[in-house]
Amino acid sequence: MSETKALKIHNLSKIFSFSVKDQRAGWMRNLLKPHTKAVKAVDDISFSVEHGEKIAFIGPNGAGKSTTIKMLTGILFPTSGSISVLGLDPTKDRKRLAYQIGTVFGQRSQLLPNLPLTDSLEFFGTMYDMPGKEIQKRMAELTHLFEMDSFIDQPVRKLSLGQRMRAEVAASLMHKPKIIFLDEPTIGLDVVAKKSLRDLLLKINRDEKTTIFLTSHDVGDIETLCDRTIIINHGVLIKDLPTQELSKTFAYEKYIDLIPEDRFSAFPELSAGMRYALKNEDKVTVMVDMTKMSLQEAMQKLLNIFRVEDIDAYNMDLETIIRHIYERDPDRQ
Repeated sequence: MSETKALKIHNLSKIFSFSVKDQRAGWMRNLLKPHTKAVKAVDDISFSVEHGEKIAFIGPNGAGKSTTIKMLTGILFPTSGSISVLGLDPTKDRKRLAYQIGTVFGQRSQLLPNLPLTDSLEFFGTMYDMPGKEIQKRMAELTHLFEMDSFIDQPVRKLSLGQRMRAEVAASLMHKPKIIFLDEPTIGLDVVAKKSLRDLLLKINRDEKTTIFLTSHDVGDIETLCDRTIIINHGVLIKDLPTQELSKTFAYEKYIDLIPEDRFSAFPELSAGMRYALKNEDKVTVMVDMTKMSLQEAMQKLLNIFRVEDIDAYNMDLETIIRHIYERDPDRQ
């Protein structure tokens, strides 16, 4: 394997400029000398990705994820900074790069809706200048791998959402790309379809060493597919760490669930270091700040003020952790 990184981004920024109407000026002045406003969508981010890595690139809506991916794939040009994708500059080598990457957008289909799925796969093979025999061989491989035999001859518009997403990923893999960019690939899928698609992506990564670059709001995608998570907010990179380390970001917080013997009728004020996360007559959840109080001490204090049938302590789930990270001021990261 070449020593070249799969992705290398250095001090990448993107500023969008647009005209805004000055309410104090006349229409002629607004037309000839419009006031310009600039928005920094991506703000001086740097990171690199090794070949075969599985990366989650996440953030809230408007964080700069899509803008970054569009720059990585050559759709947008950066305002400043440098990008290397498989040793190529997307701003100069977009056509060459297209032959080495695949893309899947969960809410935008790239298949031919009124034609059989086979036609879409053949079209992709032809588009990437694959010989006819190689197209047929690759179609057979993907049809078997993605279990598409039962619907391979159906028009795409008649496929279920789960079938279509399998087909979308298969089409993006026709030319054996070295990197696949996935934007919300499991959106709208049921639990079974999500698991099936995730398992297939893991197999492709394992067997073909395809680098996975994923954006998703589904925590299950992040936990199951990705070894590393990069978090962006307001265009700023705020976290870059192994996915399993995310939970340690808020390791000082524990949660305690209390189930009453009968019903809770009162909710007394809690000691410093504890606060209610949920309180109703059937269940109380308390958050404990471990920097101020031990878990054992917190549980004893709660048992002194509540009559409970059951008590359970646990760490914050990954979805809550990610939400808290989003809510933080990126300048304080």
